[in-house]
Amino acid sequence: MIGRFYVKVAALVLAAGAAQAQAPGMDEAVAAAKNQLGVLEFCLAEGHIDSKAVEIQQRMFGQLPAPADAAKVEAAYEKGKAGTVSAMGVEQSLKEASASQNTDISALCKQMAAVITQAG
Repeated sequence: MIGRFYVKVAALVLAAGAAQAQAPGMDEAVAAAKNQLGVLEFCLAEGHIDSKAVEIQQRMFGQLPAPADAAKVEAAYEKGKAGTVSAMGVEQSLKEASASQNTDISALCKQMAAVITQAG
């Protein structure tokens, strides 16, 4: 589930980066991208991935327009840095996600990093 979620988020981030004006729902896409960056930073800090996906996500995030609700985006980022996916109505820690998928956090981190690396 988390892997498919990040494929959708990566697609939204890429589409949002191409947008010229802030559209309704753009803050949700920006918050999802920032949460994704936080989760990847969590994975990097825990030693599950190298920095390549983080660098790609930072570059993609830098192409997005400034959010109208910066506090919402920052809150999503902080949750990500704590290891929780929080975007577009989904909120689940990597620990919970790995348990529900009979895998471990390292495997989820590697899966997310691979998705971002492909999207970037």
